[in-house]
Amino acid sequence: MTKTLKAALLALVVMNAPVHAEIEEARDLMEADRYEEAMKELWPAARSGNADAEELIGIMYAMGLGVERDDQRAFEWYLRSAMKGHPGAQSGVGWYYEIGRGMPAPDLVRAYMWYTLSAIGGDPDAAISLEEVVKKMTKDEIEKAHILVDDYKVWMYPFR
Repeated sequence: MTKTLKAALLALVVMNAPVHAEIEEARDLMEADRYEEAMKELWPAARSGNADAEELIGIMYAMGLGVERDDQRAFEWYLRSAMKGHPGAQSGVGWYYEIGRGMPAPDLVRAYMWYTLSAIGGDPDAAISLEEVVKKMTKDEIEKAHILVDDYKVWMYPFR
C-alpha cells in the first residue's frame, strides 16, 4: 500500500470517527430509554445521509420511542437507509410492505424483494421473514419479486 493511499484511508477513518461515536452514543441512550437525547445525537448524521442513523430513526418512529409513532415517517427513514444497502432497514421496509401498515394495502412482491435484499446483505432474521411471506404468495408473485430482486441487486450489491 502506498503512503498516499494509507494517508487517504487514515483521513477517511478520522473524518468518520465523530459520526460513528455519535451513533454509538445514540444506541447507548436508546438502551437507557433516553430516546429524545438519542434523537438529538442521530439527527445530524441522519441528515447527512448516514444509513445507520437513518435506520435508528426509522425504528424510533416505527415504535414511538421518544417521538409519536408515525408509520409514514418510519417507512421513509427506513427506505432512505435501505437504498444505501442497510440490511436491517431493508427488513424494516419489507415488514411495512408485508403488513401494509401505513399503506393502502400490503404488497407481498415488494416485501419479498426487500427481505431477499436484506438476506443478501447479511441480516440473519431476513431468511425467517422471507419464509413467512412466501407462504402468503402465489407462484406468479414470487416470479415478479425475483425480477425486482435482480434489478436492485446488481447496483445495490454488485459484488455478491
